[in-house]
Amino acid sequence: MSLLVVGLSHRTAPVSVLERAALSQDAQIKLLQDTVAAEPATEAALLATCNRIELYADVDKFHAGVAELSTLLAQHSGVGLDELTPYLYVHYEDRAVHHLFSVACGLDSMVVGEGQILGQIKDSLALAQDLHTAGRLLNDLFQQALRVGKRAHSETGIDRAGQSLVTFGLQQLAGGSGTGSGAGASTESVKCWAAGRKALVIGAGSMSSLAAATLARLGVAEIVVANRTPDRAERLAQIINENSENSQYGENPGSGGAVTPVSARAVPMESVPFELTRADIAVSCTGATGLVLTAGIIAA
Repeated sequence: MSLLVVGLSHRTAPVSVLERAALSQDAQIKLLQDTVAAEPATEAALLATCNRIELYADVDKFHAGVAELSTLLAQHSGVGLDELTPYLYVHYEDRAVHHLFSVACGLDSMVVGEGQILGQIKDSLALAQDLHTAGRLLNDLFQQALRVGKRAHSETGIDRAGQSLVTFGLQQLAGGSGTGSGAGASTESVKCWAAGRKALVIGAGSMSSLAAATLARLGVAEIVVANRTPDRAERLAQIINENSENSQYGENPGSGGAVTPVSARAVPMESVPFELTRADIAVSCTGATGLVLTAGIIAA
């Protein structure tokens, strides 16, 4: 038996494909169950984040395994196999191990060194263990990947760039405003800069959700969500407000230990030019093929 990984990520697929291929929790469970039920595979684990979907399996035949895993990913993601195939990558045996270790260290992330991936790998292993789809090979592999990732973060400065693109951007702003030093600005400095600010998030997919959650956690006062599909914008704004009410976001410096509430609302895309006049920071995460924010819109 041999280790095989078939997947797609921000390095190989556009945001629009990643968002369409995103798997619900029920779909992830069914995918793992169907994978181990398939003939080439005896074990399976799934790493599904906003930036990647990777199916790991212990297979007895390489070509049959690649074909089966690719087909299962297409079936459960809802993206046709012909459309999905150009964006898929395959790693086998030693290369598969090397790939997962690189992912765990944050070397394969949009911002090198982001630490969120370790929790996502841990959750992936836990799900596979609960479903009994992870045997000795994948249990050992994922546990070792967690150890490798933790060592990389604790023994090097790989995570200094921040936990996400949004955090990295805010570190640049905090450093530029005299409260920090660019990419090295501390979390407290970033929170001090963000406190009371207004943010505009363009898009309402998985990456936009991550961006909005990061902004809320760092203490912005208001998040405006603009999207071409109003229902998705409304849903994301609702989730932000619900999480704020349930105190799921952290406290801010100077708040006396209290959690600073975040207010979120949805607007149509046509309102973006106006909302830019109110916003202190804008984050655009869409699947558009053209420009969403032009120089003219920003200048105005």
